[in-house]
Amino acid sequence: MSVPSSLNVIFDFGGVLVRWKPQEIIDHFYQDADLRVRLREEVFQHPDWLEMDRGALDDAQAVRRFATRMGRPEAEMLELLQRVKESLVPMEESLELVNGLAERGVPVYGLSNMSTSTFRHLEDRHAIWDVFRGIVISGHIKLVKPDPRIFEHISKTYGLVPERTAFVDDLEPNVEAASRHGFRGIRFESAAQCRAELDAWLATGSAS
Repeated sequence: MSVPSSLNVIFDFGGVLVRWKPQEIIDHFYQDADLRVRLREEVFQHPDWLEMDRGALDDAQAVRRFATRMGRPEAEMLELLQRVKESLVPMEESLELVNGLAERGVPVYGLSNMSTSTFRHLEDRHAIWDVFRGIVISGHIKLVKPDPRIFEHISKTYGLVPERTAFVDDLEPNVEAASRHGFRGIRFESAAQCRAELDAWLATGSAS
């Protein structure tokens, strides 16, 4: 089934296209239960993590802050960031979904909260990016979801009409923000569920 090229789909990356399981990273990094709790609260859930995604903190700055708060060696925190990057492996069913849409003539785009160094790591190791007509990474433009300005940015940059564009993300606040901007927001739970919702939306758009 082909669809009009005026219909577009934007995909988040972490938790949608590439695997993102921070608790698994934490559990494998430390055996001590107290350290695991502190790592979750002082690193992954700390505002500094979002500042990395925003491009306001580079890896070296983040490592120093993490080490100071945790009272652990900087080398240990640097190893943590490397583990994080290595954990972001492509999800095969999601890749099939994205490639399938592109083969049907649906332009696909990427919009992800991610540091520039993390995305560079992914670009260097995985040849999955050519299918995208355009990609916006938060660390590149100093804006993070769910800030409405990031949705304005991708719309203007690639000439996307929100009402003709679906946005897929695993986090509800981001989906809600995209919906307020006019996109058809879809909360990602699995590739099969996402495919079904996209197919229904594309069929409706094709008939309009």
